[in-house]
Formats: sequence, structure tokens, C-alpha cells
Amino acid sequence: MTNGPKILLVNLPWQKDGSWGVRAGSRWPHLKDKSEADYMPFPFFLAYASSLLKKNAFDSKVIDCPAERMDEDAFMDNIRSIAPGLIVAETSIPSFNFDMKVLKGLACPGRAIILCGPNSLIYDEAFLKEHSYIDYVLRAEYEFTLLELVRSRLTGGDLRRVKGIVYRDKGRIIKTPDREPFDVDLLPWPDRAGLPMEKYLDAPGEMPTPSVQMLASRGCPFGCNFCLWPQVMYRGRHYRARAVKDVVDEMEYLVRERKFKSVYFDDDTWNIGRERILDFCKEVKKRGLHTTPWAIMARADLMDKEVLAELKSAGLWAVKYGVESCAQDLVKRSNKNMRLKDSFRMIAFTKALGIKVHLTFCFGLDGETKETVHESIKQALGLGPDSVQFSILTPFPGTALFELLDKSGRILTRDWSKYDGHYHCVFQPDRLGPGDLEQAKARAYQIWAEYSKKRIGPLAGLKRFVFYMRAKGPGFAVSRAFNYIRH
Repeated sequence: MTNGPKILLVNLPWQKDGSWGVRAGSRWPHLKDKSEADYMPFPFFLAYASSLLKKNAFDSKVIDCPAERMDEDAFMDNIRSIAPGLIVAETSIPSFNFDMKVLKGLACPGRAIILCGPNSLIYDEAFLKEHSYIDYVLRAEYEFTLLELVRSRLTGGDLRRVKGIVYRDKGRIIKTPDREPFDVDLLPWPDRAGLPMEKYLDAPGEMPTPSVQMLASRGCPFGCNFCLWPQVMYRGRHYRARAVKDVVDEMEYLVRERKFKSVYFDDDTWNIGRERILDFCKEVKKRGLHTTPWAIMARADLMDKEVLAELKSAGLWAVKYGVESCAQDLVKRSNKNMRLKDSFRMIAFTKALGIKVHLTFCFGLDGETKETVHESIKQALGLGPDSVQFSILTPFPGTALFELLDKSGRILTRDWSKYDGHYHCVFQPDRLGPGDLEQAKARAYQIWAEYSKKRIGPLAGLKRFVFYMRAKGPGFAVSRAFNYIRH
């Protein structure tokens, strides 16, 4: 029997000037540019929260407006049709003002609005004082927090016992203690029912589609001062891995029952725990899943040749490695503490095994100069990845980086819409101007495009068109070709 009111969990609509945003499921919330038109992360926290509610007999539903391309008007039509008693919405820093405008229009008597997500601005008591139409805030990881809040509301329980919330009580703002990290094996598989699963795409190395996204772990034990989720959502270096059997059970279900052709593991750092990795490879091969391509986000200096060879034999198709800078001193200052020489060696070995490689670089780490920018671009080409991502360092509130820059007076704007990592530098670099970083990012992509054209040859465009035509049909192929030419 279903308990309580209809609970709607939502990734709100977010678009501007024809560009759609990625928010829920993204460690880098931003408005997409033309080159990433088909990229769409899966909203893991919303989906896990919904599955946990359903497991406990609550009536919940997830709507992902960016994935559905659902604008404000269509979203409001859905709200009127569903008539939820509780609305749970994720917010982010760059979408913050837009989100508040949408949520204000949802407020009505008899409906509670609950806000959550990797946005530390909503965690302080002052936020509820300023926004009377928001009833509750869920801080950090919120699946069990939401479940306990819903139960407490239904039974008239004491909300002070619900850890990780901010709420009103007779005109006073109450902030309960933080929730401790929990065992991720307590979560059921994420709720994918009713979501546009064919729209979610993060398939490095051009993995076959439809592709599905999964998590095998949560958290990260490393201390990068710029990284959003570990600092804001996990509140520390809390790393928790799922049981290998359960991970492979979910993978097998998605591949064999749901017919997905590839899997992307969007863990913060997938390759932690050597024995666990080898056990995973053994289980995947035992079940015959090694013929299904899969990819991971990993740390290169944690790899070794034996592990990489096992991963390849278990079907690993592609790896995303975060490099950030090719200057060891800059990487160290950011508290990433990654050994670049070891990383470069493992990147080369990954490629030698035939595993596709995607590398990410970030301009603006402390100590960045024109010379270090040049060296990173040069090294990026020298490493020969299959694809790259260049971005501008973005100090999200709630991170150690933001606190450091704010204390030294180097935050240039609190126009949160500019915290996009694409087009704006929102802080004063120590050795360059903000415009230097914006130009560096644009120049890096231009150099990469020229390099790629020379590397892949004149027939590559035709081959790519044929690949997309076979994978997703002529409409998609024409769209990608047009975006490629324009980009």
C-alpha cells in the first residue's frame, strides 16, 4: 500500500539562448555548447532517492526536464497533471537564479517544496529566511535524509531527529546535524522507470549506443581543492564501494534485460582497490559480459600494467583520465597530488592495449602561466588521446578553492550564471589575467581541432558519418556532422 502524497523528484528545466543545461548528475553543471549537444548525464541522486522511496512504499516519480527537452511551460503542465504534494528539486550554482524563479512559481498551499543538490548556498539558515517558498533543504547526500523527512512528516515525528535538513519551526530556522556517510549497498538500484533512458549519453571512445550509466562506488579519498561533489555532496574524503556481485548483477540486467549496448561507470574515481578491480574483472568474464563495451572515469597513477591488461580482457573500451595540468607543481598545489610521470606512462600503456583514452585539462590552477598553458596543450597532443576536454577552473562555493580565493579577494563576481567553466573566468589568477584563461581554453580547442584533422586524415569525416548513420540513423548523423563543422 502506498503511503502519503505523490512525491515528484525533478531536474528542473534550464535553457538559455537555445542551449540546454546539464545539472543533476553532473559534477560540472553548465549550459552545453554546440560540441556537446548529445551529452546528457544520468541524475543519480534523484534516481536513487526515488528508488529508496518506492522500496518503502511511497509514491514517487522522477522528471528530468533537460533530458526530455521539457521547457518551463510543458513542465508546469506536468505539475498541474500530476498534482504532487511534495516537490524535490536539485539545484546548482550556475542554474541557481533560474531555479529559484521556477520554484517560486510552483509554490501553493498544501504543497511542500524541498531543495537539494551540490549548492552550498542553500545549506545555511539564511537561505530559508530569504526564500519563504522553500520549505526544506536537504544537505549533501540526501537519499536517506529525504526518506526520513517524508516519514516524519507523515507520522508527525520530531524533525529535529532527521539529520541533514534545514527547516522552519514556528518562525525559527532549524539546522540539524550533518548525516554520517552511509553504506551504499543499502541503496536499491536507481529508479529508471519513466525516464528517457535513450537520451542519457556519456559514451567515451564512441561506444555503441544505446549506452547506460552506472555507479560502482561513491566518493573519493583524494583532496583536489576544486572538486565539487567530494567537498559539497560527500562532505569529505568518504569513499565507499558497492559489493562487486551487486554491481555486476545490475550491469547484467541492464545489458541482457534492458538491451543496452554499452555501460559507462561514472564513479568519482573508479579504479580504487586493486583486489576489488580484479574481482570485478573475474566476475564480468565469468558471466560473459566481457563482450559488452564499458568505460570508466579513473586516475591514471593508480593503474598498473597487470590491472590494465585484466580490464582490457574484461571488456574495458575507454577510460577518462583527469590530468588537469602537465606542470607537476600546479597539480601538487591543487592537492591533487597525482604523479604525472606515472600517469603519462599508464596513459601510454592504456593506448597500447587498444583502450580508448579521454583526457581532461583545466586552465587556471594556482601558479598557471602562459608557459604552463602552452606546455599542457603541447603535452595533450603528445599523449595522443582519442578525445579531450579543456575547461576554465571554476571555484564553486563550498570548495576549498572558493574559500581560498574569496579570503584573498580574488573572486571577481557573484553572478552565479557565469560559473560555467566554458566561457568565463570568475576569479583573478595569480599570474595571468582572467581573459588569458578564457583565450587559453578557446585556443586549446582550436589547436586540438587542427591536430585532429591532420591525425585522422581526409576520409575520417566520411567514416564518422557512416558510423553515426549505422548507430543512430541519418537524422542524427547529419546533426552531428553539422555540429562538427560548425564547432
